[in-house]
Amino acid sequence: MDKKKTPLTRKRPLIQALSALLHNGHLTGFVTGNIYTGPAKQVCVPGLNCYSCPGALGACPVGSLQNALSAYRFRFPYYVLGFLLLFGTLLGRVICGFLCPFGFLQDLLYRVPLPEKWRRVRKLHTFPGDRPLRLVKYGVLALLVLLLPFTVKGTPFFCKYLCPSGTLSGLLLIARDQRLAPLLGGIFTWKALVLTVIVLGSILWFRPFCKYLCPLGAFYALFNKVAAVRLGIDAQRCTKCGRCAKVCGMAINPAAQPNAAECIRCGQCVAACPHEAIEWVHPALSLPRGLGKQPPDKKGKK
Repeated sequence: MDKKKTPLTRKRPLIQALSALLHNGHLTGFVTGNIYTGPAKQVCVPGLNCYSCPGALGACPVGSLQNALSAYRFRFPYYVLGFLLLFGTLLGRVICGFLCPFGFLQDLLYRVPLPEKWRRVRKLHTFPGDRPLRLVKYGVLALLVLLLPFTVKGTPFFCKYLCPSGTLSGLLLIARDQRLAPLLGGIFTWKALVLTVIVLGSILWFRPFCKYLCPLGAFYALFNKVAAVRLGIDAQRCTKCGRCAKVCGMAINPAAQPNAAECIRCGQCVAACPHEAIEWVHPALSLPRGLGKQPPDKKGKK
């Protein structure tokens, strides 16, 4: 049976592109190199998008949280944490799959064609040591975003030493104003190396930054099982054929773990299921809309 994309899955690239445009709607900034500083910059955006990007209209929640924690006059970050909790409980990692600009960039890089002899490498969604490495992003969240900024005042550690979105923003600014280039030092060289590894890795493997390093994805992952928008399995219709696991770029088994922390809710498993056993749970409903249908004949068509 040919895989048929559901309407939502088919529209995902368009939704991602529109989200990236909304995150970076200050288009004149890419021409002039001037950063937008209007009132919208006081509002957080849901995805990872650097405050210093020439097109950024809003503030990155990770950067905002670090700035609040590292301020010399500490004030509890009610707004930023409330914002993250709201989006976490409503959408979970749907934000990663549909709304995050840096996630969209990785998806585009993954589409870059490779020479024939390298294409088999690209099919590897996992490797020995992959699972332990996925825990690193929780360490990045705890150490670089929360603990160190709170204890060492004035230093947003994730933004300063690791964030690839910030590095990309810096490169865009330098492209418009060459006078900034002499100001770069060893830290930027290190971050440029990190960005290079992530870009090359994204061509070969599906979303390496999301899997291993992203603290925002780690935070949203904590809410995947309880988020209002999630996936549901109709056990009567599921034949455990394994097709959902084969198409999963995050290398999980959606039939067994439809709302695993690693699931970015891209919807590929929904589109690939030949029996419509995996469906979106809508916020307004208590059950997936497929429950109650008659189970398929397992001896019938595949």
